Amino acid sequence: MSLEFLITALIVVLVPGTGVVYTVAVGLGKGRQAAIAAAFGCTLGIIPAILASVIGLAALMHTSALVFTAVKYAGVAYLLYLAWQTLKDSGPLELKADKSNRKSMIATVRTGFLINILNPKLTVFFLAFLPQFVSPQAANPTLDMALLGGVFMAMTFAVFIVYGMFAALVGEKVLRSDTVMLWMRRAVATAFAGFGLRLALAEQ
Repeated sequence: MSLEFLITALIVVLVPGTGVVYTVAVGLGKGRQAAIAAAFGCTLGIIPAILASVIGLAALMHTSALVFTAVKYAGVAYLLYLAWQTLKDSGPLELKADKSNRKSMIATVRTGFLINILNPKLTVFFLAFLPQFVSPQAANPTLDMALLGGVFMAMTFAVFIVYGMFAALVGEKVLRSDTVMLWMRRAVATAFAGFGLRLALAEQ
């Protein structure tokens, strides 16, 4: 495993995307434990994309306009749904400082998982990204790709937890007024709507 892979993967993970926005929003509104659950869900959502890349299913999505488009618009619809739920201050992104119970944690993990699994660009990304760091002379390229994917997931989880913990700390200090909460909901909803629009315009 090369240093080049680790640096490149870290840069990719650090760049804010839907998963980061979701984890930060949950951390702001629900605290540390919920942020960890969000990070865990987003990381789980990477597994199908990595497996698809390893076994070659990502190539089908890359070449099939129908499959890509179907998954893409499902992802767009879900992001717009999250934006609407956030504006209403309800659902898994409810920005309130209440204690998260088991049911709420499961919902948080599920939402993070769906955010990534419904993004076809993620699968296509891994198809293009992972093979670059597998040696042509590798005895078992499939195993090497799986190991690289596992490292990428571990880095994702660690970085997302850092984002979430920082957001939770800010939430404890800042989100104490209804006005701040309102503007925070609007900002998060706008971010999700923006990601949905960008995904809708994405091409294979």
